[in-house]
Amino acid sequence: MSKSSGSNPEYHIIHFEALGPEADHLEEEIEKAKDKGELPKEHRYLITPMNLQQYLDEHKRYSLPEIITIKTHSIIPETYLAGTKKSIITRSAGYDHVEHLEEKVNIASLREYCVNAVAQTAMKLLYAAAGELNHYTKNTETFERKNSKAFLELNEDVILTVFGVGKIGKRIYELALANGLTVQGVDIREQELNRTYEGKVKFVTKEHAIKNSNIIINAMNLTKNNQSKFYNVGYFSYEFFSMAKTGLIFINVTRGEIAPESVLLEFYKSGKIRGIGLDVFSDESRFAMLLNTKDTVNAHKDHLAALEMVKSSIAREANIYVQPHQGFNSHLAAKAKAVEAVKHMVSWYKNKGRCFDEQLPYY
Repeated sequence: MSKSSGSNPEYHIIHFEALGPEADHLEEEIEKAKDKGELPKEHRYLITPMNLQQYLDEHKRYSLPEIITIKTHSIIPETYLAGTKKSIITRSAGYDHVEHLEEKVNIASLREYCVNAVAQTAMKLLYAAAGELNHYTKNTETFERKNSKAFLELNEDVILTVFGVGKIGKRIYELALANGLTVQGVDIREQELNRTYEGKVKFVTKEHAIKNSNIIINAMNLTKNNQSKFYNVGYFSYEFFSMAKTGLIFINVTRGEIAPESVLLEFYKSGKIRGIGLDVFSDESRFAMLLNTKDTVNAHKDHLAALEMVKSSIAREANIYVQPHQGFNSHLAAKAKAVEAVKHMVSWYKNKGRCFDEQLPYY
């Protein structure tokens, strides 16, 4: 069964929120897996641009299959959680939107598809901030060359710390090394990752890193469960940033909630932070509404700070650079997303629907 928004309930899996190239690649990869015998020949699927709740509104008589794939705008209904244990693949690198369900359903996320794209996005934002790109672009209006700000030239005297040295963080680490920087990593899984990376990553404590870093790139997955040792909402707090070197550059490419915008803006205005690059924002669906409606009544302080940063970035009035998740959108990432989603489907079938080979909790 190919892409559709039809009403046939007899599907083994439904892929929600699948748009454009991603939907095309999903269909291609599913058919390849069927041809290779990795998925049953009778495997029937639906690929739809609708999120889960939109689909259910239009198909009230039908029940969902035992396995579904979603993205961040689908909300899992309580009725789906009843009965036999269901399985969900979130076609996202992050999994915080379904983390609270990990004890009730099998959950797998896409941990490979955007590694290089997000890492390159981090380096793009770093070069913009280190190079004072907005300032130099504005200078082109008058072709001013004599009184330009000095930018931060990247070399071995510049210390860059990657916070969260998983798959994306490790790639950022490698790219930073290739650019001639002195690089170190911070990760609560240091012992495990030292074995995985065969000692090729220099790990330091977060206290050491905040005091000696010229550049910090956040590549941590967001963990909202405050009972988990990986809990990191508000990790980059006012108290933590207070220990940083003056002139820090901060780049965030994973989740906004890890580094509150109100804190970032305060330290930028004080001069403690000299440059910011953001590919993510706190509670993005609400922030998007704020951006589009301009209704700031009852807006959270982090959203107000983010709004100010977005405006100053677009006006090129500050050394701040913003964008909405561009790192996930390369042509290679779109195909890799489909490949990895189908890989999880294949493992689910191999395990007779009991579980995925790799699923939450990951650590």
